[in-house]
Amino acid sequence: MVRQAEPTDIPDIMQINQETLPENYPEHFFREIFDRYSKAFFVIETEGKLLGYIMCRMEGGVSNFGLRWVRRGHIVSVAVLPGYRRHGLATQLIQESTKALATEYNAKEVILEVRTTNLPAIKLYEKLGFQRIRTLNAYYRNGENAQLMAIQM
Repeated sequence: MVRQAEPTDIPDIMQINQETLPENYPEHFFREIFDRYSKAFFVIETEGKLLGYIMCRMEGGVSNFGLRWVRRGHIVSVAVLPGYRRHGLATQLIQESTKALATEYNAKEVILEVRTTNLPAIKLYEKLGFQRIRTLNAYYRNGENAQLMAIQM
């Protein structure tokens, strides 16, 4: 079941982040995003166990779909525990968050960065309508490139 995250979920969210992603954030980062953008911060759970999360924020910038200034959502982090992948959980999280970014925060587009080597994630994002915008060289701490992707809302 997908639901909005609650402050008490943050320790479990941080644990999922540490187990699944090489980039780990300090607690204050999770709490700041939760405090500012809780309506687009979701978890997915079954029988009281968190299986994944998606954390988003809002920002402004030049659109990736034309030269105009837009409010855009930014998917900062999305993760699902390894044993629960390929069951549509990430799809549900992304769909809920993009809908919330558009309806609750008036986002006109949503962006994300993904490792250029993470082909399953890129394929998922493309299936959901995200387009590849450009490569961000040495984006990650280990020097790996990222693919910037975006979708119009």
